[in-house]
Amino acid sequence: MYVLQKINATPFLLAFSLYMVSSISGLSAKPMHTPTKMPMAKAESVGMSTEVLSRIDEMMQEHVDAGHIQGGATIVARRGKVVHFSTHGEMDVEKGRAMEPDALYIMASSAKPVIGVATLMLVDEGLISLNDPISKFIPEFANQKVAVQAKSANGDGKKEWSKGKGDNEDKKWDKGKGKANKGKGDDTEQRLVPVKTPLTIHHLLTHTSGLTGGGIVRTKEDSFATYIPRLAQAPLIFQPGTRWAYSNVGFHEVLPRIIEIVSETPFHEFMQERLFSPLEMNNSYHHVPSEKVSKRVVIEGLDFKEKGSGGLVSAAEDFLHFEQMLLNDGELFGRRLLSPAIVKMMSSNQVGDLFATSGKGVKAQNGMGFGYGVAVTLDPITAGSSRGKGAFGWGGAAGTVSWTDPKNELVGVLMLQQTGAGGNFAEIIREAIIDQDLR
Repeated sequence: MYVLQKINATPFLLAFSLYMVSSISGLSAKPMHTPTKMPMAKAESVGMSTEVLSRIDEMMQEHVDAGHIQGGATIVARRGKVVHFSTHGEMDVEKGRAMEPDALYIMASSAKPVIGVATLMLVDEGLISLNDPISKFIPEFANQKVAVQAKSANGDGKKEWSKGKGDNEDKKWDKGKGKANKGKGDDTEQRLVPVKTPLTIHHLLTHTSGLTGGGIVRTKEDSFATYIPRLAQAPLIFQPGTRWAYSNVGFHEVLPRIIEIVSETPFHEFMQERLFSPLEMNNSYHHVPSEKVSKRVVIEGLDFKEKGSGGLVSAAEDFLHFEQMLLNDGELFGRRLLSPAIVKMMSSNQVGDLFATSGKGVKAQNGMGFGYGVAVTLDPITAGSSRGKGAFGWGGAAGTVSWTDPKNELVGVLMLQQTGAGGNFAEIIREAIIDQDLR
């Protein structure tokens, strides 16, 4: 008892307290990466919990250990401050190379919001209008047709086919040959009818165009200029504006060609000069330079495509910058890319209930809408979404996803190269918010 009375317990209690705090707030064994441009801050300074955010590392490690993913990167920023930036697993298993913060990922359809922004920049500048018909820039689209089943002469599935009557041209679409053949067929054949509403920029940006490849293949020798006129020969699969259906060629082929024509600049140069450089997306490429090839994430069986705009590769921090620009209503690093009004249009539902009723292969359609290149969370509860109301973003088939959440003043970036392995990343972010109701 005498000894205990003589010992000052304060230093020991202080040390123990610091140990407990560090144990709780630093559950991840990996240190956070420091962003190269945006400021970093303690989560609590922007109304988030460090302890809860640490679960992201735990979740990702569990997926790595289970063999669901090889590795990846995760970023969370709130109110312009990065509160979480981690890498996980390996970028090259064979070489035992740990994932690096500037590793390059195949973005696939994650490029669509970027192409959308590029297109909207031209709208913002008055060079194009959302209601402009595609034929204004690419004349081959002037006489677009819609392929319908024999029992749906008007392209909307509501009118029965009557042989010898209607507005059809008695033509049959031969998908294999990529052209229309005159002739008759049975009721299961597709026939061509005139388009009722011209295909517009709006339709392409919202996936309501009905445009598909139609069996017309782009060769290695093709450029946008040589391929797109041929693509115009393919009929639409429905009347523009009547349905929602994913159109890769609309986004990754036709829009880039329009950007080239209107800006009088090759698409890849436009993207570099007008988006990547101003946003300091210094690791975003359509053609990876030789000195950056070693930065590519190596996944067995996953091929790095570098053809067309669909071949975009990028890094986690680059998409942090992209999403933060949108959160800032179109501005970042003192450089404005879009007006607040255009960002509002991009992030607002532009398709009514079409995304919820006819969108195929897209999760959480109920309670969701679609803007210009991005899905929009209209009702988080109905959608089963952990994002706030009004949050918008998109992902890619290779496993990347990012979004902007204006209500909660945050952005999230998840970089993977295996699909369906994102776990509960968004849910953890939601639970980490301690000063605001997500709903």
